[in-house]
Amino acid sequence: METGNLQQPGNAQSSIDRVIAVMSGKGGVGKSSVTALIASQLAQQGHKVGVLDADITGPSIPRLLGVSGKPQSTDGGLLPVHSDEGLKVMSLNLLLEEEDQPVIWRGPLIAGAIRQFWTDVVWGDLDFLIIDLPPGTGDAPLTVLQSLPVDGLVLVSTPQELAVMIVKKAIHMARTMGVPILGLVENMSGLKCPHCGELIEPFGPSKGAIISLELELAFLGSLPIEAKLRELSDRGEIEKYSSEAVDELIDNLRIQLGALKGGEK
Repeated sequence: METGNLQQPGNAQSSIDRVIAVMSGKGGVGKSSVTALIASQLAQQGHKVGVLDADITGPSIPRLLGVSGKPQSTDGGLLPVHSDEGLKVMSLNLLLEEEDQPVIWRGPLIAGAIRQFWTDVVWGDLDFLIIDLPPGTGDAPLTVLQSLPVDGLVLVSTPQELAVMIVKKAIHMARTMGVPILGLVENMSGLKCPHCGELIEPFGPSKGAIISLELELAFLGSLPIEAKLRELSDRGEIEKYSSEAVDELIDNLRIQLGALKGGEK
């Protein structure tokens, strides 16, 4: 694996304080939802936030955030589309004629598109750029970790043994490349029965804290399965979601960023 510094210069009209990538070893663990939740919660706290959808062949960020319309072109590059709550968003789905149009590209084209979202998009002044990585440890995640100045990674898994096993691959990849890991989020961590309040664990008992301790990672928190989140996501209104679990995740993420950077900026 190439681990050298191949970072690309950012857009001349962009000034980005911190770049956070959200990664998982496998698909279906809710990585894009976690990306959207982190971005929207940071924006609600008064930060200027952008979301770069690096999942080129399976983009879901525009649908989650309810954004549409073609990005406008200027002399400096493409302008990201704004969500209702002010998030700046760039995704390949915003450049397609139809959102269900497939992107049948090989690795070099995908890598090139990701680099262009960094170099050719006028992000402006941002406190945070949150990057939604595609699942796995292939070309696209490698391109982001090599080409962009990623300050830290958030890993997403579920309690399922298979998901835990595969997310470890992403952890080992990040460590091999020397990219700091901010912590682990356990998604789909049980649900409460709406009738009796009993905790149901369809993917097995929570393992996030144990796995984090085993791998010497910070545990950022658990997010339960909740119908309200699914409903808002389907309507493109995930920015309206709030919960104590998400608040705890953001608080823990801030602690890790502070430790990484030597304090809040």
